[in-house]
Amino acid sequence: MPTISSDKQLLLIGASCGLGFALAEEYLKRGWHVVATERDSTTSKLHDLLRAAQGRLEIATVDITDPDQVVALRARLASRQFDMLFVNAGIGTRGMVADISTDEFIRMMVTNALSPMRIVESFQDLVLPTGMIGIMSSGQGSITNNENGHYEIYRGSKTALNMLMRSFAARHSDDPRTLLLMAPGLGTDRPGRPRGASERRGKHTQPREYDGRAGGKIGSSVSGLPGPEGSVVSCPF
Repeated sequence: MPTISSDKQLLLIGASCGLGFALAEEYLKRGWHVVATERDSTTSKLHDLLRAAQGRLEIATVDITDPDQVVALRARLASRQFDMLFVNAGIGTRGMVADISTDEFIRMMVTNALSPMRIVESFQDLVLPTGMIGIMSSGQGSITNNENGHYEIYRGSKTALNMLMRSFAARHSDDPRTLLLMAPGLGTDRPGRPRGASERRGKHTQPREYDGRAGGKIGSSVSGLPGPEGSVVSCPF
């Protein structure tokens, strides 16, 4: 868990609501300076945190699927250094292979797999050698744990993300920074119903496909990321 600090810097991509918002709120409470992004200011909750943040929250707008917007944000932050880069942005679907359109399939893969890794590639040099680079994945990206076949397009996009991050770690085996794939575990997406209830088995709360390693190598766990678990999720990040 992070300690109270006035000099730690977090770049949080995808924080307008849900888990991303909860992470922004938690790190602000712990004294971090947070640069948090939103895709649409009209639906974002981030602005509710500005007053209590006392100048420690900066809000930027970026659609991670738009390369021009990503380049613009990278240029804006070019002189900054961060203790942590965490990419939370993503979307969900209940679509299945038999009924999803090609365009929607592409949108899922670009948003959940390709675009988060492009953020990592573009912003990695802004993270200190002692820092962390993390991505929000999902236990549903596990091939081993897929026993009911539900949410197969979403699952596939997270499996692809896991593989891409694994490849990134392999290419940067000498990097001293911690690399993290985060599975948030069971939370609540609406009152009275656990998120991921259709797969409510203990093994789904802990991803088991990655070696817990630090220093240019991937770690993956529910508790590995300093911050809240089981946060309420009610929006497409």
